[in-house]
Amino acid sequence: MSPSVKLLSVATAAPPHELPQDQALEVARRLFGHRFAGFDRMAPVFDTTGIRMRHLVRPVDWYIEPRGWPERTEAYLQGAGDLFVEAATAALDEAGLTGAEVDMIVTVSSTGIATPSLEARAMDQMGFRPDAVRVPVFGLGCAGGAGGLALASRLAASSPGAVVVMVAVETCSLAFRTDELTKANIIATALFGDGAAACVLRAGEAGFAQVTGLAEHTWHDTLEIMGWKVDPTGFGVIFDRAIPPFVKDNLRPAMDQMLAGQGLAVEDVDRFICHPGGTKVVEALESCLDLGQGALDQERAVLADHGNMSSPTVLHVLDRTRRAGMPARSVLTSLGPGFTVSTVSLAA
Repeated sequence: MSPSVKLLSVATAAPPHELPQDQALEVARRLFGHRFAGFDRMAPVFDTTGIRMRHLVRPVDWYIEPRGWPERTEAYLQGAGDLFVEAATAALDEAGLTGAEVDMIVTVSSTGIATPSLEARAMDQMGFRPDAVRVPVFGLGCAGGAGGLALASRLAASSPGAVVVMVAVETCSLAFRTDELTKANIIATALFGDGAAACVLRAGEAGFAQVTGLAEHTWHDTLEIMGWKVDPTGFGVIFDRAIPPFVKDNLRPAMDQMLAGQGLAVEDVDRFICHPGGTKVVEALESCLDLGQGALDQERAVLADHGNMSSPTVLHVLDRTRRAGMPARSVLTSLGPGFTVSTVSLAA
């Protein structure tokens, strides 16, 4: 990209309430076991996800009671708001900056509705200036980590010297439904957690990585693979279990095309930094990108410690990767509703 956009920092945040995976299975069995005939056949998914722990914005007992839009929205505004401030503050601290020095704020979130949006609600607490540009982004889902970082990179490139903060924050747990007796809901119950991550970018600054390329691909006729349906109770998950084979069969040609536009091939990439949607998705990524089984070790570690947090998850992987030592050339990538893959190419 020109001018050169650098990543100055990345920081992560997790809410305070922990949910070990074995406890999640116990709760799901208590709520669904006697009402959903296929629960025992579905139960092993809690073991095969590769998840040990997840974090929630509310204590687990809160989710057991029926909740509607007002209660879910209140929990989102508080929980996502706290996570936004924690992640953004940590990223700015690492970059040696304050909220008053931020010129643009990109907020990525698809698990709640806030108008005014989260960055507006955090203006006073963060010390953002009144003239800071606000860019809230909804609907990218799990692709929002890479997609939001790409958007923030374009904004930084368009205004050299401007400080751009990108915050991805999701409260996936608030879509938990006791009234949805479906396979998709059981899988979501086994897989998703809450969390946040933030990055600071600026063109022309020294940083731990330079953004060298951006690309995105959306497949036709794939709207039903994943997303939300909306009803009077809240969001309901659309989650197609065919995602791993779809990734295995379709990602490589799209990745080849996206990298070719940057004069690269898969073999030129030292490391892919991937959104770990689940263990089977990680395995599909390793297979189709010829990475070798076990290559995506940081992805598995984040999945084990946090579950799938949707958009922030790939930024958690980025944080662990750079702490271990950024490779010379990497590609950060995430998949989400659309069905879309977003990529950000980085050079250390």
